[in-house]
Amino acid sequence: MAGVATRIAIAGASGRMGRMLIDAALADPQVAITALLDRADSPALGTTLGTTPAGTSIAITSDVAAALAVSSVLIDFTRPEGTLAHLAACVAARKAIVIGTTGFDTAGKAAIAKAAETIPVVFAPNMSVGVNVVFKLLELATQALGDQYDVEIFEAHHSKKVDAPSGTALGMGEAVARARGVKLEDVADWARHGHTGEREAGRIGFSVVRGGDVIGDHTAFFLGTGERVEISHRSSSRNGYAQGAVRAAKWLGGKAAGLFDMQDVLGLRG
Repeated sequence: MAGVATRIAIAGASGRMGRMLIDAALADPQVAITALLDRADSPALGTTLGTTPAGTSIAITSDVAAALAVSSVLIDFTRPEGTLAHLAACVAARKAIVIGTTGFDTAGKAAIAKAAETIPVVFAPNMSVGVNVVFKLLELATQALGDQYDVEIFEAHHSKKVDAPSGTALGMGEAVARARGVKLEDVADWARHGHTGEREAGRIGFSVVRGGDVIGDHTAFFLGTGERVEISHRSSSRNGYAQGAVRAAKWLGGKAAGLFDMQDVLGLRG
């Protein structure tokens, strides 16, 4: 297709996020959807979702190799096990990948880092442009407010979300920890119950709500003496995630192997 710079394959095409990604890609004249993927047992296999700007319908398939053969970037917002299988296929095909999946364990994150030695990877806990601006604001606030402010991170999501805290909440905690020069796992309080004693200085607390159809609410509280600062982001739809992922896919065009995130995509690094 003349004038199209980025050919995109979308994993999990029949899911809620997959359909958002399809809509975002179809609305962007600088990309073309060249393949739609789903699980081998998906009842959606063989059906079509939308059409390309040229008017061609694309059927959903489970053939990852064939999808990558006609694409330059895979966008994946599925589950960790599925994403890691797709990641291995991208490495074998030498194709870039945008990963919006959350809930990876240490081994999964290590596999992503290893793959990035061979192919370009954008891996971010949240693809929303607004959320990534919040990450940057958290770094600036942490540097300016210093250690005299306690930090607590709250997040709320729908009842179907399977991991907690959310990847975005973890990203917020990591932004604060990075600005303080510590590792999040060394200072995080994941839950509180019973007689916990006084709050220890320097800790980063997390609280989680699950219920209803909440798309995603996140707030970082900086709690000082006589004042508090709140930095929040609230999502009313998944459109922002999808638009950010398509932006990341375009940004990957021509990039060498490496592990990137949305701070790189948006030019906010450093």
